[in-house]
Amino acid sequence: MTNLVDQLQQDGVPVEENKFGQSQGTFEAPDVNAFGQNFRDYTNAETERQKGVEEFYRLQHINQTYDYVKKMRKNFSKLDKMEMSIWECCELLNEVVDESDPDLDEPQIQHLLQSAEAIRKDFPDQDWLHLTALIHDLGKVLLLPKFGGLPQWAVVGDTFPLGCAFDASNIHHKYFKENPDSKNPTYLTKNGVYEQGCGLENAVMSWGHDDYM
Repeated sequence: MTNLVDQLQQDGVPVEENKFGQSQGTFEAPDVNAFGQNFRDYTNAETERQKGVEEFYRLQHINQTYDYVKKMRKNFSKLDKMEMSIWECCELLNEVVDESDPDLDEPQIQHLLQSAEAIRKDFPDQDWLHLTALIHDLGKVLLLPKFGGLPQWAVVGDTFPLGCAFDASNIHHKYFKENPDSKNPTYLTKNGVYEQGCGLENAVMSWGHDDYM
């Protein structure tokens, strides 16, 4: 549930005075975002929205495989769909709702603008960060027919490495047992096809809007 509050607080201290808590050098996430809204919760399975989110992750976890991502990278690396301005691309997201999000069922252009405004509020002098927040989800245009019309499970949702064992921390981990990669011994170890310390740039992550960007 999303709650609106008059003044954002963290541990009784206004957010403006305590934006980021530090404990032994680690980041402590606040309970609410810059608009006073709670962060997403995947545990409430009672609502229709939550049931839809779980079904989304069931399909994602079954269909996202190492070979599938290799194929998608090859197909979409051509960048041959069209040319447009950033704002024209933002406007296309008026047609997109992210089915993996348990909290929001609004067009994604609203999410882009809210993210950019929240970042600008907290970091007014970091204009590069405002832009990053605005464009971070533009890859979701892959859902639209003119960009390929991919299914939601191939575009949105949490990302995870492939070619190695599926970590238990993944949302709705239980559905990975139906993924074909779960039957490939090469992918069942912690490191799988990777060398220890190979770097994130060498990891094959589940395909989606982030990879496209």
